[in-house]
Amino acid sequence: MSKWILDGAHTNVNFSVKHMMVSKVKGSFEKIEGTVEGDPENLAGGKVNVKIDTSTINTNNEDRDNHLRSADFFDVENHPAIEFESTDIKAKGDDTYEVVGNISMNGVTKEHTFEFEYNGTGKNPWGVTVVGFEGSTKLSRKEFGLTWNQALETGGFLVGDEIKITIEGQLNPAE
Repeated sequence: MSKWILDGAHTNVNFSVKHMMVSKVKGSFEKIEGTVEGDPENLAGGKVNVKIDTSTINTNNEDRDNHLRSADFFDVENHPAIEFESTDIKAKGDDTYEVVGNISMNGVTKEHTFEFEYNGTGKNPWGVTVVGFEGSTKLSRKEFGLTWNQALETGGFLVGDEIKITIEGQLNPAE
C-alpha cells in the first residue's frame, strides 16, 4: 500500500451556502493537509485523513471572515481544525469512489460520505508522479452546532443550512 501527501499548493477546499435565500456566498480554506494510503488507481479499501485549518477561511470579505472565525460559527480559538478520517472507501464506478468517514467540526463528530473521482496521474517537471482528484459533498451546518442565524424581514433566514463542499487537488508521493 502506497502513501500519498496532499499537496497544499495544488489542493483547494471550496464551499458555498445560500445567503438571504436568494444568492450564494462562496469561500475557501487556504490551509489543508492530509494523507491518502492506497493505490490511487484503485482506492477501494484505502485510507484518507484530512485536516483543514479553520482560521484560514476566506470569503473575500474580512468582516464576514472574522465573524466566521468567531464563536458564532467555527470558534477557531477552541476548534482550530476540521478533520476527516475515512472508515471505508468503495468503488462506485470507473474512477469514482464513495468515501465514508468521520468528520469533526466545531467539537462535533458525525459520519459523512464524500463522492470522489480519480482524475489520473502525471509526472511533474521534476519527474515525480502526482495524482489528481476531485470530490464533493453536502452537509447540514446545524448538525455541527453551527446554528447562528438571523431572521429576515421578508421571511426566511440570512444563512442557509446546506453547505456544498468541493475539493480539488493533487497528491504527491510520501518520501
